[in-house]
Amino acid sequence: MAERPPIGVYDPDCRRCPRLARYLAQTRKQYADYWARPVPSFGAAAPRLVIVGLAPGMHGANRTGRPFTGDHAGILLYETLHAFGLASLPVSEAVDDALVLRGARIVNAVKCVPPQNRPLPQEIRSCNRFLAQELEGLSGVRVYLALGRIAHDALLMALGLPRARYPFAHARVHALGKQHLVDSYHCSRYNTSTRRLTPAMFRAVVGQACGLAGLALA
Repeated sequence: MAERPPIGVYDPDCRRCPRLARYLAQTRKQYADYWARPVPSFGAAAPRLVIVGLAPGMHGANRTGRPFTGDHAGILLYETLHAFGLASLPVSEAVDDALVLRGARIVNAVKCVPPQNRPLPQEIRSCNRFLAQELEGLSGVRVYLALGRIAHDALLMALGLPRARYPFAHARVHALGKQHLVDSYHCSRYNTSTRRLTPAMFRAVVGQACGLAGLALA
């Protein structure tokens, strides 16, 4: 089994979602060396920028135990974070690769890998309490960067804000009092391969988030 990553605000043995718990149990049987448990958040303990993803990928974070590590979506994400000086390495392959995030933290709307990468609405709601608890403890956050509509909606739920007031759109910026929410299409294989999201588009939206967060741009 993969080395246990640092534990954040979550329950590593959570079974609140029966479908996801069964799926993880099946995964552990099939892939004995996978992490195959709820995946904790990763990054700076006191971030200015919080990046909100969807859920662990089956052969990425679900395998390694760290968000966006070892999967296709992480290629563009970590490459871009490194370009802006937020990641110490441009590639994230394993939990012991010495990668460090500076000023940024990655969280997920759902901490367990869902079948077909599609969490059910009740699973998103069930896991949202962990997201809300974590965000409550991050007092210095200036900007949230939501990767996709589900992450966008989950973040608003965790903050107790109405979705109707803050509609999702790529590169849209929402003022949340003293904080901002920046939206981006998810850096998934589908979005990048279809060119719905290009590296230039993603770099622009991350740069915008960095500027609002007051982080030094590389």
